[in-house]
Amino acid sequence: MSFLYLLESVRNPFLDTVIQLITHLGSEMLFIVVGIFMLWCMDKKQGYFILLTGFFGVYLNQFLKITCRIPRPWMLDPEFTIVESARAEATGYSFPSGHTQTAVGLFGGLTLCRREKWFRILCIAICVLVPFSRMYLGVHTPLDVGVATVMAVALALGMWYLFSKVGYTRRLMFPLLGVLSALAVAFLLYVLLWQFPADIDTANLTSARENACTLFGALLGLWVTYLFDEYVCPFDTKAPILGQILKFSLGFVVVLGIMEGSKPLFNLIFGEGDLLARVIRYFLTVLFAGVVWPLTFKFFGKIGGTRHE
Repeated sequence: MSFLYLLESVRNPFLDTVIQLITHLGSEMLFIVVGIFMLWCMDKKQGYFILLTGFFGVYLNQFLKITCRIPRPWMLDPEFTIVESARAEATGYSFPSGHTQTAVGLFGGLTLCRREKWFRILCIAICVLVPFSRMYLGVHTPLDVGVATVMAVALALGMWYLFSKVGYTRRLMFPLLGVLSALAVAFLLYVLLWQFPADIDTANLTSARENACTLFGALLGLWVTYLFDEYVCPFDTKAPILGQILKFSLGFVVVLGIMEGSKPLFNLIFGEGDLLARVIRYFLTVLFAGVVWPLTFKFFGKIGGTRHE
């Protein structure tokens, strides 16, 4: 806690605002945006690499959170204060840091994907700044961000080695998706059936169950996406710049609409907080993103003239 107290002593409104903006680079939404953009518009191998690295990272992170159940810094030390604007997103247990895991996995992965020197420097800077931001804001300890960073780097390097050697062929994708499926089922059964201690925080346990269902539904959608792309209708990521812009922006609006806009409808049908509804909602979201929307790519590939490679 001594390092966190040091950071607490140098806080000021300007830094608070800047650091709060930086910490959003580790958000789940940014991971979704970048993952979809890579898969739709850049390179399918890189897209699958980013998405699968993120999936493995989230499972590991969520398992450690609900298993270790380490409270947030201000709960460990009531004298410690945090930047209040960060409190709303600092839900769940503290160890390990989810924002750090997401940011380092995503931007560390992008560092491996792209060769531009300026881009790599920017990504590495983000991999340092996001973990620092979590400590500055007072929502994580050095242990939280340190372990999350090590896990994310190890996963990104390991996955990149496999994708570089094998590509996104059936020889690699089937085993990876199979392992993810086993983890998905195991984690779902764990959070639903395990007899956790009576003093476990109910909100955190509910969050873990919701996350398990989200991941399970999304993984089912990813299975269908890969099988459809491999055996039925492979899609091309190439298009003119205007086509790429329209393809991504219009498609993402619909994806977001399915993911968030359909929530009231599912609550009405299944009841608020129903876990099966969550599985179905995220399955349909990924199904649209990976199967339905790519059927339009030939159309967008003709918009704007010369195709952007």
